[in-house]
Amino acid sequence: MDGLRLAMSWLSVAPVRAGRVDARACRQAIALAPLVGALVGGIAAAVLWVLGVLGAPPLLAGLLAVAALVLVTRGMHVDGLADTVDGLGCYGPPERALAVMRDGGAGPFAVVALVLVLGVQAVSLGELAAAGDWATVVVACAAGRAGFALCCRTGVPAARPEGMGALVAGSQPVWTVAAWWLLLFVAAGISHWWTGPVAVAAALAALLVFIHHVRRRFGGITGDVLGAASEIGTTTVLAICAIA
Repeated sequence: MDGLRLAMSWLSVAPVRAGRVDARACRQAIALAPLVGALVGGIAAAVLWVLGVLGAPPLLAGLLAVAALVLVTRGMHVDGLADTVDGLGCYGPPERALAVMRDGGAGPFAVVALVLVLGVQAVSLGELAAAGDWATVVVACAAGRAGFALCCRTGVPAARPEGMGALVAGSQPVWTVAAWWLLLFVAAGISHWWTGPVAVAAALAALLVFIHHVRRRFGGITGDVLGAASEIGTTTVLAICAIA
């Protein structure tokens, strides 16, 4: 239960007090993160449904749902995306890139990435809401958090010896990662019998490429990389299912 409480308090604004916070609890929180993602996705789907009942245009509903997602997660994942993109976009050795990520400011790469990612999410959420496809919203948010386990699978190192990345890097066995992504394939196929699994497969492929590039550029993962992976996975599933 320490891992579940930590996952809820860390990845959402739910009024849950974290229990013991140590390496073991952090590893458990990473493994249980998709459950929190599904809960967050359910909140976004509920917001979209209410706005649809009120007659809100799809794009407005999508934008407000994105705002709800950012609020529910304290903006942690979009902040990780911004910091990671700035680090990837700078010149110099890995130490320089990690210093840029710790700086906390938002450079031009971060601004463009946020506009594109949040814009694609808003449009996609609006289209899915217009089609009454609430299940895909839940699956997409769960897929984003399943990216945590993928980033932290066995063999993936931390980029620096301190921080969240150092606690959880290499902590997830391959069977845990495979189990979550297989479950997502099945869940996605319920609402979109072929495009749903294709979207999940595309998210998995995109995250594998992203993790490979991050390892080459930074030397491993950080907490910011986890946030970026969540946004990449979620956006990929939303966009492909909305197009379909």
